[in-house]
Amino acid sequence: MNDFHDSEDDAYTYRDARTFEALPPARGRGFAATWWGQAWLKALEDTALDTQQLKLGRRHARAGAVGAVSVRPGRITAVVQDRDRTAHRSDVLVQELGAADWDRLLDMVADRAGHIAALLDRDMPPQLVEDAAAAGVELLPGIGDLEPSCDCEAWDHCPHTAALCYQLARLLDQDPFVLLLLRGRGEEELLGELEERSAARAQAHVADPDEAPEGSDASLAENGVVAVEAFAAQEGLAPLPAPPPRVDGPCAVPALGGGAPPAPGIDVPALEFLIADTAERAGRQLAEALSGRHADTPPTAGPTASEDAVRLAAAGPPTAVAARLATGSGRDAKGLAAAVRAWRQGGPAGLAVLEEEWTPGAEELARATTRLAAAWPDAADRPRTRVTRNRWTVVGTGAQLRLGRDGRWWPYCKEQGQWLPSGPADEDPATALASLLGAVEGADTE
Repeated sequence: MNDFHDSEDDAYTYRDARTFEALPPARGRGFAATWWGQAWLKALEDTALDTQQLKLGRRHARAGAVGAVSVRPGRITAVVQDRDRTAHRSDVLVQELGAADWDRLLDMVADRAGHIAALLDRDMPPQLVEDAAAAGVELLPGIGDLEPSCDCEAWDHCPHTAALCYQLARLLDQDPFVLLLLRGRGEEELLGELEERSAARAQAHVADPDEAPEGSDASLAENGVVAVEAFAAQEGLAPLPAPPPRVDGPCAVPALGGGAPPAPGIDVPALEFLIADTAERAGRQLAEALSGRHADTPPTAGPTASEDAVRLAAAGPPTAVAARLATGSGRDAKGLAAAVRAWRQGGPAGLAVLEEEWTPGAEELARATTRLAAAWPDAADRPRTRVTRNRWTVVGTGAQLRLGRDGRWWPYCKEQGQWLPSGPADEDPATALASLLGAVEGADTE
């Protein structure tokens, strides 16, 4: 293994750095639900000499005192605030794997498709860690592997580095690739290397089946594996074939006019438009499948007929086709134009915010009020709002915020007597409102 990074001036490429927004307070819940997240915390708790510092660190983390967390090979960084709002730059350093370690690890994972599938599903099965250890690679940290560094100048883990470690356990729960990034490989680079190695092994097996390593996927595939056994073991699966070549874009849509009149009921421009839309969506889905990241996104239900009509209208169909889409979706031309505008801002979620009213809970309303008060400490300068269910209208202006069911705030402005979406959503109502107020000067008022 390589030595710890002990200086920000170390030669280092930041292309794999990831920054995670500050997590909400973790009151009433544990910091790690997965076994690998718990292993991370065990390394912290076995390393720290002062349990009182860990206790204070847990309080900081639960209170939401840890800011955005930067993760890169060998180091995690965040600003942690004390109860008196004093901010401290805190780092925790972790040993990166050396080139030889990564070579052995990637060879092992490439030979076991079940490990790749588990990682893509944001899971880290114990068998993967055990196989890595058998190859001489320790993935999870142990005693002494989490080295603290904080500008409070504590010599051991202080409340600030402890809080950072507790917060990172929550991030590890969500994505084990965070651990692999700490060890030296980002997700995109790692998956690319695994794809190359899997393809090379598949080609080598085709050329000489006897060369497949004993116990590898290729070796097991020689005589087949009973389906029940393969499913139970989640191992011994043959590598996927090499993906087809990338498609830069759909080909030209064929012209359907052939000199003869169309059959009764056939709308040629509408059919040509649907063919073009289908080709474009197929090309996008193929590109996503070939990227190797399509497993990250869980399947979702397809759009309703009304939503799909808006999606098609957002693609810019001929005028006659747009009129049919408006009628089919139960909207007039003005309503369809507003729906298209909402769709282009946020897809189905943006359309739902345009058309739905709902009543948020008291906690959500209180959180929004607190954030607005923090952004405008002087009550005299604070925008005066009128709240109607999930809609916050700034009195005397053409500005309105709408809270979506996804917890994001969507800006709306009043144009010719109609409330219309005016930009993308934001997690913070104060940020969304400040941007919106600057954009609606001179717009309609209440």
